[in-house]
Amino acid sequence: MCGIVGYIGTRDCVDMLVDSLARLEYRGYDSSGIAVAGPDGIQVRKAAGRLSNLRRKLADEDRPAGHAGIGHTRWATHGAPSDVNAHPQGTKDVMLVHNGIIENYREIEDFLTQKGYTFSSETDTERAACLIDWYYRSGKRDPQEALRGALGVIRGSYAFAVLFRDFPDRLYAVRCESPLVIGLGDGENFIGSDVTSFISYTKKYYLLEKDEIAEIRADGVYIRGMDGHLVEKKVQTADWDVSAAEKGGYPHFMLKEIHEQPEAVRAAISPRIRDGLPWLEGDGIDTDKLPKYRKLFFVACGTAMHAGLVAKYVIERTAGVEVTVDVASEFRYRDPLITKDDLFVAISQSGETADTLAALRLAKEKGADTVGIVNVVGSSIAREVDHVLYTYAGPEISVASTKAYMVQIAVVYLIAMELALKKGTISRSQCEAAVSHLQEMPDVISQVLEEKDTCSMIASRIMNAESLLYIGRGLDYALSMEGSLKLKEISYIHSESYAAGELKHGTISLVTEGMPVIAIATQKRIIEKTISNIKEVKARGAKVVLICAPEVEVGKDVADYVIHLPKTDDIFYPMAAAVPMQLIAYYCSALKGNDVDKPRNLAKSVTVE
Repeated sequence: MCGIVGYIGTRDCVDMLVDSLARLEYRGYDSSGIAVAGPDGIQVRKAAGRLSNLRRKLADEDRPAGHAGIGHTRWATHGAPSDVNAHPQGTKDVMLVHNGIIENYREIEDFLTQKGYTFSSETDTERAACLIDWYYRSGKRDPQEALRGALGVIRGSYAFAVLFRDFPDRLYAVRCESPLVIGLGDGENFIGSDVTSFISYTKKYYLLEKDEIAEIRADGVYIRGMDGHLVEKKVQTADWDVSAAEKGGYPHFMLKEIHEQPEAVRAAISPRIRDGLPWLEGDGIDTDKLPKYRKLFFVACGTAMHAGLVAKYVIERTAGVEVTVDVASEFRYRDPLITKDDLFVAISQSGETADTLAALRLAKEKGADTVGIVNVVGSSIAREVDHVLYTYAGPEISVASTKAYMVQIAVVYLIAMELALKKGTISRSQCEAAVSHLQEMPDVISQVLEEKDTCSMIASRIMNAESLLYIGRGLDYALSMEGSLKLKEISYIHSESYAAGELKHGTISLVTEGMPVIAIATQKRIIEKTISNIKEVKARGAKVVLICAPEVEVGKDVADYVIHLPKTDDIFYPMAAAVPMQLIAYYCSALKGNDVDKPRNLAKSVTVE
């Protein structure tokens, strides 16, 4: 959700904090703010809206001076976006930035009110800061002791970066569930919600664990547990550089990330193929156990859940194993019938998705084996699953996920092939052929990217629609869900996806003259049925965009615009067909003048339920 940064060293603190916040603005952009420790106490500057508003305020007002500070970019939960609800929050002695939710903030507020505290904001963050302040004032004015006292009371998902006025030479950081990392520089150190915030200064970092308290000085980082004892930490090193988190000449991160998909797929699959066959043993997976599972559960949110739907179709078709796909936010509350004989697969780009993490913990309680398909190394899901399959996509900055979805699907195909081979539902030669097709997909994706001008033209024809439909059957239906989500989240056009065969059971009543319908038809065995459904909407005045296999030939009675995909095997068409849908969504948003990378009300990593 929100983005946290911190800096302590010899450089100008304000410039460092604002630069770091700019790299985390994709995590939230309802407001932003900084707090700087200096000889006159803690100075705070904050502003509602985008980071550019804070930049203007810093230029227009007296600029804080100091070499230690914390910063925040907010995705609002408690309290509307405003200057007063922006972070940092706190008192004259304690200032705090926060990512997450304090579940018992009402109880904390009642307690503090009795102690004489009053509150200026609606945020749970201010209540947490004041609780730390109370422990600090009523104790020995020891930051570590105050934090331990407050953390013993606070319930919820949170990551804090904290300044104490009496200790301007240090920062403090704690976390419970929400992510936080400590960047390690030379004579300077950093705090960030993720490595992106400080990657231009250092690639080395510590992963802060639950209930650890970090004391960060310019010359060192000291991490203690709740018992006060120092904790030994392993230094992690980011395997990408700052260029991966910059636009590289593209107008938006989303377009850059769409074009990065061929290389991202290569990076995801290459280490997992040996002698022409899937090789998951390198990720620690006991492949001999795969065919013994009673059932597979794929659990995720949003785009990652759509990757799980592709997994369901492909695994059930190739391996004959039952697959259940769940929206993570619903998984726990339906009392899932998952057992020790099942495999639970969590899919998450960030590895911090709160609902997916909670579902994972339930699956572990039930005794199921667990696997994570995750992009961010060392993330919470990656650490808690039995085995993790990293997707190696590099940073994905745009809120609308593209390359993360593509590599998730690529990894799913390898699981499906390995499982089918072990179960004997496909032969070695069939498996080798499937792997060969998968290895060709980066080139296929590159060919589809050459259709960008066609996609831009189509976007210009549909961008003013108030509502539209996506339709398909089988794998194409799973794919249509992702296409619909991608369009509505960045273009703000109301869009829904439907199984094409279900149109006549109610939805076709929505079709009016000129209404856009985006249809996908790639699956040979059901193409004729899909074309019949497309004709039904066309006959009722729909403006049809058809994304289809190369052998599909249609006239104007079927589609107004046609995008033929390069030839590939049926089961791999989701990777090819995703690209034009991403491009159409992108160009619709860009042509409307929307902020493509930062769509309204959304944040990249959802770390609260």
